[in-house]
Amino acid sequence: AETRPSPAPAPLSHWGWPMAVHAQPWGDAGGWWWLLHPSSSLCPRGKFGTVYRLQEKATGKIRAGKYFRTRTAKEKQTAQAEVELMNLLHHPRLVQCLDAFQGPTELVMVMDVAGGELFERIVDDDFEHTEPSSAQYVRQILEGLRFMHGQAIVHLDLKPENIVCVSPDSHWVKIIDFGLARKLAPDTPVKVLHGTPEFMAPEVVAFEPVSFSTDMWSVGVICYILLSGESPFQGDTDMETLSNVTAAQWDFGEETFSEISQQAKDFINQLLQKDPCRRLPSAGALLHPWLQHPQPSSPKVLSKERIRQFLARRKWQVPGSVTGTRGWGWLRLKGSVLLLFPAENRESPAGSQEADPAVPEPGGEGVRGSG
Repeated sequence: AETRPSPAPAPLSHWGWPMAVHAQPWGDAGGWWWLLHPSSSLCPRGKFGTVYRLQEKATGKIRAGKYFRTRTAKEKQTAQAEVELMNLLHHPRLVQCLDAFQGPTELVMVMDVAGGELFERIVDDDFEHTEPSSAQYVRQILEGLRFMHGQAIVHLDLKPENIVCVSPDSHWVKIIDFGLARKLAPDTPVKVLHGTPEFMAPEVVAFEPVSFSTDMWSVGVICYILLSGESPFQGDTDMETLSNVTAAQWDFGEETFSEISQQAKDFINQLLQKDPCRRLPSAGALLHPWLQHPQPSSPKVLSKERIRQFLARRKWQVPGSVTGTRGWGWLRLKGSVLLLFPAENRESPAGSQEADPAVPEPGGEGVRGSG
């Protein structure tokens, strides 16, 4: 059973960001926010915090409350860093942080509630899945990324689960889950040790500095799957998937892409480039002809069955053990994110700027995760 968070957190108003809702502490008689219950259907558990469904007492509106454990200085710093980063991301294509509170042992972010994952929406019986509709979604993702990258922030965990509809019947989408996002500085290279294998860029697997182009690779993978229902780099194991990503060898399946336009294929090709410098930036991708020129008014409906199979595989694939990891020291699954430790860091990954204190020291059994 879930443990109820400690009551009466104090608002973090001293940070001074433009909060959309100035709430009193939740849980007291005169408070604005009322904790309902954990909800896996409305607000899934996050990788670094538990998400609860909240109701605003004044209006009855449902919100999402992401609770972070902040019992240590490191935990508090991590949680507050995410809130501060979220305060830079006020855009219609990004999930919004409405308020934040600090309690004795938890921090809570009050956020928008989304209408469900985009790919789950696509396979609904009442939804018509076409190439133009896919282009519309990709355009919206890029609009959010263009704003993020303009703020010098890279997401680093773009995947279908993190693209959600504004409401259950909406065609508008938002990017969510900024727990792995980083603010980049020109003279400070950032290397990361985590990701979801199918959507990791080659530079992440190689433990090389990331950039805004790292997100663009992930957009290319998402677009490929959106149009075909197949994953370009998926292997039988995560290690095989990572090897496929490193090789950056892929093609357009003759059957799955037979009805897809050359413009769409060119768009994907300009994103799935092994060299980050050769990938389209977010602003440049928005100017690509596939997104600029509307498709025919009655396009061919794309099959949903392969996307259903893709969703089923990601839902039911069970983590297993990893042996003989050549090139990577060890792997461990945390939530839905694969933490990847290069061989040269095997002795002390905790010394890395991206190491997580919740991950056991090397020497324990590795875990393979599918994201």
